[in-house]
Amino acid sequence: MRRRSTVRHQGFSLLEVMIAMALGTIVMAAAVQLFSKGLGATWTVSQRAEMQQDFRAAANMLTKDTSMAGAGMGNNVQIALPSGAGTQVPVYGCDQIPKCYINGGAVAYPTQLVSGVNVPYLYGLIPGWKFGPTLNAAAGPTDVITVVNTDTNFLLNCYKATVSSNTVVQFALPNPLPVTCIVPPPLTAPQALNDTVIGLTPGDLVLFSMAIGAGVGATTSTVIGEVTNVNPRGGGIYDVAFAAGDPLRMNQPAAAAGSIGNIPVNSTGSGNRINVTTYYIDNTITPPRLMRQVSGHSPVPVAENVSFLQFSYDLYNFDTGTMLTDQKDGGASQNMTPNQITKINIKHMSMASTLHGAKGYQGLDLQTSVSARDLTFKNDYPVK
Repeated sequence: MRRRSTVRHQGFSLLEVMIAMALGTIVMAAAVQLFSKGLGATWTVSQRAEMQQDFRAAANMLTKDTSMAGAGMGNNVQIALPSGAGTQVPVYGCDQIPKCYINGGAVAYPTQLVSGVNVPYLYGLIPGWKFGPTLNAAAGPTDVITVVNTDTNFLLNCYKATVSSNTVVQFALPNPLPVTCIVPPPLTAPQALNDTVIGLTPGDLVLFSMAIGAGVGATTSTVIGEVTNVNPRGGGIYDVAFAAGDPLRMNQPAAAAGSIGNIPVNSTGSGNRINVTTYYIDNTITPPRLMRQVSGHSPVPVAENVSFLQFSYDLYNFDTGTMLTDQKDGGASQNMTPNQITKINIKHMSMASTLHGAKGYQGLDLQTSVSARDLTFKNDYPVK
């Protein structure tokens, strides 16, 4: 006969299970919180690193372009554009679509009253005080800035330019090349005008220096045209069209002054491609972007999440020997012109990781000054 065991196998009591579950829940909550904080910190660090990278790239590009304002354009840059009865003031900020982008439109070049005629001018630097959109009502409208310089990478100046008509200029590669043509290695010859990488395309702007007449009475005319077509004829000869109706209104053959149409047929000279580079904020998309547009080509984004853009300028009046500093309007209210600007002050180029103040919000702000040495023909800062 088997004896029944009197040993009882006991499990956890209900109280013990409840205590264990409570402790486990506390540990799990702490682990989840720790993991969440670590994940948030990683997101914040990665977002800040990305923002710093974008900010650095945008700041470098902006400061480099502004420092080149007026480079290769000659002393005291001030080039008259088409003017006279029946002409339209040339503009910037449009492409070949055509579409205009600066605060939803185009911007007219600044004008001066000369002998009763409002003459528009292209300068080495053109301020755009409050020309941009408003992103923050308290801060007010953003600024726009436009800088102009010669494209030294494209050897257009090696070609001889001859006016064929009031809308066509023929470019021919002479032999030998002019002494002003310097072909840097590894190039062995100037690039073709229709080169697929660097050649002329519709929207490019060309600055011409053309001789009018001969002998003692000869003069030189400086005009700007917008390329509308390039037609290769072979043998290093190209017909480049500067037809009327271009988006930037540079080609106005009927203008009284300032256009290719004012230069007599068969006049010869040279041309240089110039870059008219504009920085502005585009708020038609979210988040707003800092955009860069060159001449009559479509703009490209430089950086996202740009929350403000503002400039001021230092000017030197070489007539009176006085200096103005920190002029937001580029000296316009003091009856000074952009060719008297000697320094660009970047008051704010602000970027944010988010524009809505959400968790992880961070921001950076560029504040610096750039001296554009090519804007004036001499060092205009007075020596004390």
